[in-house]
Amino acid sequence: MKKTEWPIRWDLLLRYRLIETVALWEGRLTTNHICHSFGIGRQQASKDINTYLRELAPGNLVYDRHLKGYVPAAKFRPVVTRGMVNEYLDLLARQQSLSNTFESLDIGLPDSIVVPGPNRVIAPETMRAVVAATRQGRQLRASYASLSRPEAVESILEPHTLVCAGNSWHLRAWCDSNREFRDFALSRFRTAPEALRQRAKHPREQDKDWNREVTLVITPDQRLTRAQQEIIAGDYGMDRGRLEIGTRAALAPYVLSRLGITFDNLHPDPLVQQLELANPDQLGFGSKREQALKAVAGLC
Repeated sequence: MKKTEWPIRWDLLLRYRLIETVALWEGRLTTNHICHSFGIGRQQASKDINTYLRELAPGNLVYDRHLKGYVPAAKFRPVVTRGMVNEYLDLLARQQSLSNTFESLDIGLPDSIVVPGPNRVIAPETMRAVVAATRQGRQLRASYASLSRPEAVESILEPHTLVCAGNSWHLRAWCDSNREFRDFALSRFRTAPEALRQRAKHPREQDKDWNREVTLVITPDQRLTRAQQEIIAGDYGMDRGRLEIGTRAALAPYVLSRLGITFDNLHPDPLVQQLELANPDQLGFGSKREQALKAVAGLC
């Protein structure tokens, strides 16, 4: 993409997204939010708000003299965000991460705490080689270990996509040894992989499970009482007790895992399980069902 084809400068886009997110989810936006978040002056912050209202979202915000800040208008419509609560939660998480690194940083968001989980360890050398091979469409020589095969084995991979699945990263790649597309956890490369000069021969278009779209139908655990099921349905905004999630077939196991759902086994306690997959037989994994189970369990 040429520089002139990008509609909004990246730094401005981040500031516009903060404007929209804070106004929508806190109900009051001031220039201090932008000043403290980006280290800019009040005049520039005020200009950003006025430009947002003039060029991107006329009428989205109104100034409330009593609150001394901008509030969402009655007909507020997100234009640089999706208007989803996770965008605000992500903003809070970034605030906490930055505050832990820079103690004097005050972004001006409300007191909050994000419970961190342990992240899998990935060496910078591994990430650099993976990114280079993926972006340039080249082969990757890697030494990889898995729970089903603890001894590291060297293989030639042809990666096409780097995927973040919660607290872990994996690589979707053609495996020359197994002659199929598989998932490889970046934390399990035993030495830094090497991006080779040879071009990959198996592009993303050949990965059938990556290109196949599936719909996961999620429902409350049917072992719960009707009242309990209604509470769970409300948690996830279900329509008539169903939540439909579209995803790539290759990513379906990870989506289910984040919801606490497995393909074959329910937790003995429905209060722990809470959700279940209503259409497992329609996902079309066929002979790759076992491979999908192994991937999400971290055996591959």
